[in-house]
Amino acid sequence: MGRIMLIGAVGSGKSSLIKALADSPGQVAKTQSLIYYDGLIDTPGEYMENPLFYRSLMATSHQASAVLLVQDATRDRNGFPPGFAGGFPIPAIGAVTKTDHPSANADRAVALLRQALPQGEIALTSAHSSIGIERLRALLEQFARPQNK
Repeated sequence: MGRIMLIGAVGSGKSSLIKALADSPGQVAKTQSLIYYDGLIDTPGEYMENPLFYRSLMATSHQASAVLLVQDATRDRNGFPPGFAGGFPIPAIGAVTKTDHPSANADRAVALLRQALPQGEIALTSAHSSIGIERLRALLEQFARPQNK
């Protein structure tokens, strides 16, 4: 079965999203290194924010069947370079997190994410209130299934 690799800036909500997708209770800890869950790969936000780590992200993507780019709806800047999703040898999709936060701007977040992900699905989510989690889970399951060759 394929894995989904989550990529996003520090504090974008990757680990919280993974906990929500896995129905895992408990506190979310800062991701210090690559963490492999059942079907998911959590990457440290520092990997996204420092181009020197892009090579590690590219290498890790060979263990995944899709990349999930995560954009925080409360941020007013993009954490991804333009066209970033096109650099991976696997499909990419997007998730906007924290959509229920008082300072969230989901439209802005989608527009920012579209700079890195010109095509592909984008799910609006909140790990805190479970908004969009079922839809995202169904979307990810399409990529997690083994492909017929």
